Amino acid sequence: MKSAKRILAFMLSAALMVGAFAGCSGKQSSSSGGTASASSAKSTGAIKNFTAFFAVPLSGADTKDTSEVKQKLAELTGAQVKETWLTGQTCDEAIGMMIAGGQYPDFLDGSNATPQLLQAGAFVNLDDYIGKYPNIQKYFTPLQWAQLRQAEGGHIYYIPQFSATYGEPNETIHNDEAFWIQTRVLKWANYPKITTMDQYFDLIERYLKANPKMANGTPNIGYTILCDDWRYFCLENAPEFLDGYPNDGSVIVDPKQQKVIDYNTTPTAKLYFKKLNEEYKKGIVDPESFTQKYDQYISKLSTGRVLGMIDQYWDFEYSIVPAFNTQKLDQQGCDYVPLPITIKDGIKNQWHTKDGSVLNVSSGIGITTSCKDVDGAMQFLNDLLSQEALALRNWGIEGRDYSVGPDGLFTRSDEQDNNCNNLTYQAAHLCPYSYFPTFTGRLPDGKNSVMPNRQPSLFEKTLKQDVKECFAAYGAKNYVDMLGNNDKPGDWYPMYTYSSSLNTSTPAGLAWTKMAECKHKWLPQVCMAKDFESEWNNYMTAYNACKPQDFISAMQTELENRIKFAQENK
Repeated sequence: MKSAKRILAFMLSAALMVGAFAGCSGKQSSSSGGTASASSAKSTGAIKNFTAFFAVPLSGADTKDTSEVKQKLAELTGAQVKETWLTGQTCDEAIGMMIAGGQYPDFLDGSNATPQLLQAGAFVNLDDYIGKYPNIQKYFTPLQWAQLRQAEGGHIYYIPQFSATYGEPNETIHNDEAFWIQTRVLKWANYPKITTMDQYFDLIERYLKANPKMANGTPNIGYTILCDDWRYFCLENAPEFLDGYPNDGSVIVDPKQQKVIDYNTTPTAKLYFKKLNEEYKKGIVDPESFTQKYDQYISKLSTGRVLGMIDQYWDFEYSIVPAFNTQKLDQQGCDYVPLPITIKDGIKNQWHTKDGSVLNVSSGIGITTSCKDVDGAMQFLNDLLSQEALALRNWGIEGRDYSVGPDGLFTRSDEQDNNCNNLTYQAAHLCPYSYFPTFTGRLPDGKNSVMPNRQPSLFEKTLKQDVKECFAAYGAKNYVDMLGNNDKPGDWYPMYTYSSSLNTSTPAGLAWTKMAECKHKWLPQVCMAKDFESEWNNYMTAYNACKPQDFISAMQTELENRIKFAQENK
């Protein structure tokens, strides 16, 4: 998968925020350690002020410096943070300017440019700090902390913010990749069992023949593909899932043989692209698939006319919701649900892997050498992980944004729910600190979900009627049930955290870059070719010239190193 760090950044900010930075203005902390509760961090004097920069674009509301929840969190923790995001520059450009100037914010997530920051010595070594703050120390297992140590020097410099689950996973949303299909298509066919690629396209073909247009006369589109820039994963990486493997991103890993396999050249890969070629010739695949930009793709989906596609939920759902709500497209059955598609019957799908299975070791939030109060910054991170702070960040203020029942469960009225999903209200009132460490799963109280949309009562209340009917027809309670839940396949998982760190300075990194460029060029041509076999052979010739074995060999070595490392650190 192309640029997995960037993909994770977009994924985890979609549902929730370069300039000059001054150093930390807080006084030197006298703290000798953190506590499990944030209450001990309440400031007895002035609130400490920190700065933070996240090298990803803001997705969602930009919380105002004076928001009510932010003030509550400042009172609770004794500190507050001025957050800024990537605007008008690429990640590399923004981070490059910081490195050149030698001045950084207190907190920094460099995203794809994290290796450059490490090389520049921009981050504070956290080894001597982690053990002083219990919420941080408990955030990861000893093995996970060990996995975060850099190969050179063996130190920990940053904390991945989105890789921890508290308690049992309670997923309701499949936020990841899948073959998606509109509920109207399934309802029309009386909710059939669809488990293979051929069945999926056959259903779309039959529906499109019987229903060529929407109610307003707009022509339906059978299947569209997003290939724009790094989002071309929507086209290229389906073969790993079709063969029943989870999202290692850049390769397949056979868990029994502990062997890396190139999913680009498997028999399934050829069958998949041959199918796209056939559907393109039939007019089922959108002819604009290989030229449309992301905004054009979202605009097209927002009309409700696209019956199906492969994508990550976070990459489309949050962008089309406003248009769907305005046009009441749920009443026409235009909402999307995922299907457990593999290449043939009998293969168990692994489209969904349980929360907490992915430790993204390639980037995270670090404290920079410009920070004048490292202990104060660590205390703030520690206190953000307390029950009180997590509830404020994700639920808001009790009595105003949610209520607590006699059983201790959090609920929201329709008005509260509408408020908290309104961007203006979010900006003026809420403060999720969305790129600081958080959990999936449950709050420390063991009862309530960290994220409101995973609270069963709220999730069910917000489901559109067409989705409810679809879930009921398939005996599912949520999106995850439509696919099934899987444990991570091994301690190596996911391999994309390694491939994303490669650059062209090594044979493996050079091959990886050339492979991506080759797929960008050739796969659209393969899908549109008049003579598929001839064009596939041309593609394979070009692909093999990229020396993919240099990449696969490096991935095999990394796989073996990860397995050995896990065994030695258990």
